[in-house]
Amino acid sequence: MQKFKFTIRGNDYEVEIKKMEDCHANIEVNGTIYNVELHKEQTISKTPILRRPAIKHPEGSDRIKKVNESVFKVKAPLPGNILQLFVKQGDEIKKGDKLLQYEAMKMENNLLSEKDGVVAEIKVNLGDTVLQDDDLIYLELK
Repeated sequence: MQKFKFTIRGNDYEVEIKKMEDCHANIEVNGTIYNVELHKEQTISKTPILRRPAIKHPEGSDRIKKVNESVFKVKAPLPGNILQLFVKQGDEIKKGDKLLQYEAMKMENNLLSEKDGVVAEIKVNLGDTVLQDDDLIYLELK
């Protein structure tokens, strides 16, 4: 059937499988025939199987939450560095006013106000590094 060559502790062996049924095989090792019993080893898959517990959702997480509409969050459109602030807390601004200047992708960009309002809180300082969607400024809407 099949022939194999083994070297065990410096000794060479020629093994031929003569007959195989279920868990028993007749093999010939260097001219001597042996009846052997085969033990199947559980093979371990090289691909890991991910097992995660079921996700538990908190009570009421399926309900739509009312958002505080009196505060507007100005978010960073891209990751970058804050170069200049044009407003301070308490300033009244109109739609289109410059809020700050930041550097993103080696370009200086001005961030303009999308709504009318009053600057409630400035969440960044000069030189800060921000990521995309970080809160920059909170505006109280009129």
